[in-house]
Amino acid sequence: MTDFIERTRRVRAHGHRFYFRLCHILLLLFLAIQFLPDKVGSGLRQGEIIFVLALELLCIVVLAFGKNKRGMNLFRDNLFCDIVSFLYLLLIIWELLTAKFNILKPSFFPPPGAVFEQAVRDGPIIFENIGTSLGIVVQGYLLALIVAIPLGLFLGWSVRLGSAATYISKFLSSIPPVVYIPYGIALLPTFRSVSVMVIFLASFWPALAGTMSGVLNVEREIIDSGRSLNVGKLSMLFQIILPASLSQIFIGCNQGLSVSFILLTSAEMIGARSGLGYYVKNFSDLGDYTRIITGVLVIGIVVTIVVFFFNKLQQFLLRWKSSE
Repeated sequence: MTDFIERTRRVRAHGHRFYFRLCHILLLLFLAIQFLPDKVGSGLRQGEIIFVLALELLCIVVLAFGKNKRGMNLFRDNLFCDIVSFLYLLLIIWELLTAKFNILKPSFFPPPGAVFEQAVRDGPIIFENIGTSLGIVVQGYLLALIVAIPLGLFLGWSVRLGSAATYISKFLSSIPPVVYIPYGIALLPTFRSVSVMVIFLASFWPALAGTMSGVLNVEREIIDSGRSLNVGKLSMLFQIILPASLSQIFIGCNQGLSVSFILLTSAEMIGARSGLGYYVKNFSDLGDYTRIITGVLVIGIVVTIVVFFFNKLQQFLLRWKSSE
């Protein structure tokens, strides 16, 4: 039994070597299938290979230097290497089903090299649309947080009022914000302002519900301690209750952020003339599936990056909880 535990400890201690070998093997497999003859034009294969080699280099850097001063791996369970391995495997399957064996219809499922080539050609347009979409999200999302968090603090401060407001917010949040688009088009001056309104409504209700839930669930001892020190109401709300409610508030903010990107593309598909949603909708009308897949992948990458940095912000603001 002791020998088994010791072997298990050694495997865990050196597990990163296994993941590195797995990434490396999948990389070699991907490079090997490039020598197979193409049945369909593969597009910009050089860009695809450069992307894969960059991922491998980044993986090696993470394995070599991704440790803090205490020797702890900064990527729990070698998560980054698992993600890279999955991406390699996805590219291998995609390459085999399209360019190499032509199993999937090329007009609907272009090879990865063709998608890379299209992304390079449309680079300026894509970056312009990314800026438009992110601008709308930031404007609507921050406006929702500025309104929802203080309002949630005041509503949640009263147990009776907060309980009633919780049910009302559940009812109103169950209504999809996209149903308000016709009213927005009629009342607001531009499609951009309509999109901002949709993002505001999508983010407001989850943030409000999360804030009220956090306030209502603050431990009574914390509030009683503040009152015993004659802390004023505003100080109590923003210096004591707000920090104690941050975990619940971030849950609502995360939900609002996720829904915002979903509804952003929907709003942009309806009447916008720019943005990632418009990019996909415009070329879907033209039947250009290479650009459709390009737009879908760009949306996924942008959302992943935004959520990653948002989670890092959450970890920073809640760093005191990890030290408890």
